[in-house]
Amino acid sequence: MSSITLTAAASANAARRGNVRGRHLLILAAWLAFVLFLLLPFLVVLSEALKQGLGTFFGAIFEADAISALKLTLLAVGISVPLNLLFGVCAAWCVSKYQFRGKSLLVTLIDLPFSVSPVIAGLVYVLLFGAQGFFGEWLQERDIQIIFALPAIVLATIFVTVPFVARELIPLMQEQGTQEEEAARLLGANGWQMFWHVTLPNIKWGLIYGVVLCTARAMGEFGAVSVVSGHIRGYTNTLPLHIEILYNEYNHVAAFSVASLLLILALFILLLKQWSESRIKRLRHSDAEE
Repeated sequence: MSSITLTAAASANAARRGNVRGRHLLILAAWLAFVLFLLLPFLVVLSEALKQGLGTFFGAIFEADAISALKLTLLAVGISVPLNLLFGVCAAWCVSKYQFRGKSLLVTLIDLPFSVSPVIAGLVYVLLFGAQGFFGEWLQERDIQIIFALPAIVLATIFVTVPFVARELIPLMQEQGTQEEEAARLLGANGWQMFWHVTLPNIKWGLIYGVVLCTARAMGEFGAVSVVSGHIRGYTNTLPLHIEILYNEYNHVAAFSVASLLLILALFILLLKQWSESRIKRLRHSDAEE
């Protein structure tokens, strides 16, 4: 009997050592992937940007076309993200709180930008609003320009970022259920009071997380914006498009300098993402303890 016990203990210890070894290998593989695919490219971009000194670096960043591209990028983000925020909250509310005909279709349409190439989305907008498009003649008669202007850039950005807020909120609101809203209604609260005092506090960290993801995706969008912008330097070029133009002109130092600016913005957004994600985990942990 004792020999069986010793054998079982030895097997358990061997399995434990194997699990520890496997965990260490996975951690090592994760760090290697981080260094090769994230840290190393980041360092290469910074080294190339600073290759000719800080004067050239700041000169490329504060150059008129770069400032114009930065302003246009922030403007497109500033318009598209709040609109997606509004749509995401409304869509998540409808999907999680109500049963209606076409609900599965709505969820499928929300996921559509994940499966459609951004370039195709840009071409669709050109076919709709371009000079030879479906609404082209009507828009020209009224001197309204959408393609090769800010409206097309905003539309393309909205399309590619539609799912992020809604997709973050839908499972969170479905998990929370409707009990608290029903209790608030029984106590006499109206729809706005229920949303402001009950629903919003429960979803605020998920909402922040979705907005951060949406902002990151909007800031780095290239394919759809490239199709509808026309690449008009100093007018319709966002930061990614401006970087492409500089690189194609063999102005590599300027291209990497502007790319480093985009990287700094991305890192700031990543920190916001990490912060909101930790708050969501903490909130879920506290709810589970209760």
